[in-house]
Amino acid sequence: MAANIGWAFTQNRSARTEAGRRAALAKFEKLVDPDGTLPEAERVKRADSLRKAHLQRMAFKSARARRERARAQPKRPAQGDDDGV
Repeated sequence: MAANIGWAFTQNRSARTEAGRRAALAKFEKLVDPDGTLPEAERVKRADSLRKAHLQRMAFKSARARRERARAQPKRPAQGDDDGV
């Protein structure tokens, strides 16, 4: 509830999340270039690819979890499909 209240009164959402975005980018840059030896353009390019792979992996896991949840639930007939004559 507190988060929703906070967002309701936020004028500049982009500014509010900027620190988090910068930290995430820095994390991916550190992962692809731990020694800091790559040229900046190459480091940013690789970090962006790693970020995209991370998001794809999360999407894949989310879709798999939804499929498994759907399979685990018993099938219910659609409304109106009561086989009544």
